[in-house]
Amino acid sequence: MDRTFLFLLGSSRTGGNTETLARLAAEQLPAGAGQRWLRLSDLPLPEFEDLRHEGEGVYPAPTGHAATLLDATLQATDLVIASPLYWYSLSAGTKRYLDHWSGWMRVPGVDFKARMAGRTLWGVTSYASSPDKAEPLIGTLRNTAEFMGMPFGGVLLGGGTRPGQVESDTDATTRAKAFFTP
Repeated sequence: MDRTFLFLLGSSRTGGNTETLARLAAEQLPAGAGQRWLRLSDLPLPEFEDLRHEGEGVYPAPTGHAATLLDATLQATDLVIASPLYWYSLSAGTKRYLDHWSGWMRVPGVDFKARMAGRTLWGVTSYASSPDKAEPLIGTLRNTAEFMGMPFGGVLLGGGTRPGQVESDTDATTRAKAFFTP
């Protein structure tokens, strides 16, 4: 089965360092690997509402942008969260997307958790100060993958503040060229 990569761009900026690094890594994907790129700011989700302890704890089927993101997520064999490091963690839009997974696991007939098991979760991020500050972001993705029964492909880190600076991080650009290879 050919692999299909879903790149979820979580930055508030188009063409920022995280997106640049993700696109560099994606250039190295094998022929036949599908790619879909979605910018979370173009598909805004409402704040997640926790309904687990109300009534039956069942969630309605998502509509609108949530349905688009759910469908795209389930169609991918590989999910790439490309979020810049904002205050030591994921961007708000990226975190909100992951929060919605809690509801999707409780939508009758979706079987979200079971269907996500076995798909690979990857991360790409850029940081301004030092790579060790990315540990909370990395931990969030690692723990998410573990909870969902997904292999964790790791996080590609690159340094850069101003757009384009990550291209000067030769260690990151070198790692990007082999990031998705086994």
